[in-house]
Amino acid sequence: MKWFVLVTAIVLVAIIFDMSLLVYAAYVLVAVLLLARWVTRQWTDKLATQRHCSLKQAEVGDQVQVTNAIENQGRLPVSWVLVEDVLPPDTQLFKPHKLEVRGKRVGVFRLRPGEKHHLDYQLKCNRRGYYQIGPLLVETGDMFGLFRRFKIATEPSFLVVLPKPVPLEGYQIASRRPIGEIKLTHRLFEDPTRVSGVREYMAGDPLNRVHWQATARTGKLHSKIYEPSTMAGITILLDFHVASHTREHEPFRSEIAITAAASLAHTVFHLGQQTGLVTNGRDAADRVQEEGWRGQAKSRTQARDAVEMQKKSDRLRPLIVPTRQGDDQFWKIMISLARLELTDGLTFPELITESGPRIPRDASVVAIVSRVDEQIAIALGNMVRMGYGVTCLINTYESDLFAKYSGPLLSAGIQTLHLKDEETLATICRQQMVRA
Repeated sequence: MKWFVLVTAIVLVAIIFDMSLLVYAAYVLVAVLLLARWVTRQWTDKLATQRHCSLKQAEVGDQVQVTNAIENQGRLPVSWVLVEDVLPPDTQLFKPHKLEVRGKRVGVFRLRPGEKHHLDYQLKCNRRGYYQIGPLLVETGDMFGLFRRFKIATEPSFLVVLPKPVPLEGYQIASRRPIGEIKLTHRLFEDPTRVSGVREYMAGDPLNRVHWQATARTGKLHSKIYEPSTMAGITILLDFHVASHTREHEPFRSEIAITAAASLAHTVFHLGQQTGLVTNGRDAADRVQEEGWRGQAKSRTQARDAVEMQKKSDRLRPLIVPTRQGDDQFWKIMISLARLELTDGLTFPELITESGPRIPRDASVVAIVSRVDEQIAIALGNMVRMGYGVTCLINTYESDLFAKYSGPLLSAGIQTLHLKDEETLATICRQQMVRA
């Protein structure tokens, strides 16, 4: 617009002072501006793009192939076009990068009429997360450099990188007794390996309950009485509040907590027991833009701002995967852990208060916390008094802090385990079973 204002001013000055040559030059300049504007619009509108992402769900260590095709469907050759496939900036902050780019995701080239160009690259997944790949930003302009147009050419792809569970030692499949076992106050299950007494046979008792020694002594059929079974399965309580994770230890401590939760869920799921997840973390999918994947922008910065995921989320409700059995239960937990982010919403005591009625008592509760203050100790202690079996994994590297945090929990009847790093995670359940 400023060009046309300038040209109009030149024409008016030339007419007032009867400068015919300047008027002619102004007409030529107007023609050039109109031509450049028309050519730029034609180039932008006739560029067709396609994107393909080889995977929507990957694991740490996998490689994802991203292919972008740009085609000139117009009759005019495009002198130059700058194409960039957008990636979230935070994926390139730490080394190794969350998504390591192999190849080129930015390219400058020219296109003849009907010509197609490919922009291909690979992404190596080094860390779990929920990532927006794209959209494709296209920039082009006229040959004089007078006009530029920016176009959001494709919709983005979303990639879920699942956390990698660590194989845990100490889970004996034959015994089917998970971490944090205690006897139930109600006989929801019975343990056939623990005989607590004998009674007379009742109609409907299976033959494997018959106590043959007592039957032989008394001459009447007697059946065994079993002790209540230990708790089957776990509900993972994960504290992912930003105040519980010091900045100098991030993102390492939070990632260890995710690995621990994934490893516990993985092991208990393969034992055929129920699993569940309750956390105050934020789901990264809540920050995804719902619209605006196509259209024009006045600048590259404006185009980037229009398509990036939102920086904040107002989510306050806890993220819950109900504790139950099922073939897809483990994958629901893994996807939730993959998309989990630190939040400043519910604190851990508030999480327990909010989600307590939805936590079943027939499964152990394993709390994963990075710090323990008075409120957290009281909240977990109240769960013990309400009949829950609670074990606490304290996610800290320092032994002094572990001892400090363990004190109030042990006094409330909560067993504590030191989650120091991934190496100690593999043997942490074996230590628990030895104690039991």
